[in-house]
Amino acid sequence: MDDYLKADGFDSAVIGTADIWRDGGKVSVLVYNANAVVEILEKDGMSYEEACEYVTYNVEGAYVGEKTPVFVWAATLDDLQ
Repeated sequence: MDDYLKADGFDSAVIGTADIWRDGGKVSVLVYNANAVVEILEKDGMSYEEACEYVTYNVEGAYVGEKTPVFVWAATLDDLQ
């Protein structure tokens, strides 16, 4: 796990890894379940709305280099239509 960049405090929300293309090369990054990150923040005292906003702006919006983790919001195909 040392080669992966981690989001502090969200280890239990890791769902795996992904190989993605960034800056002209393939990079392996951690993948987090964003819904689980929201649940962790709610347990820390944030409301659902506050937690979603925090994830959207402060977590997903933070690019910290080519090994920046990916955050996935779980949804069904019906949810996306």
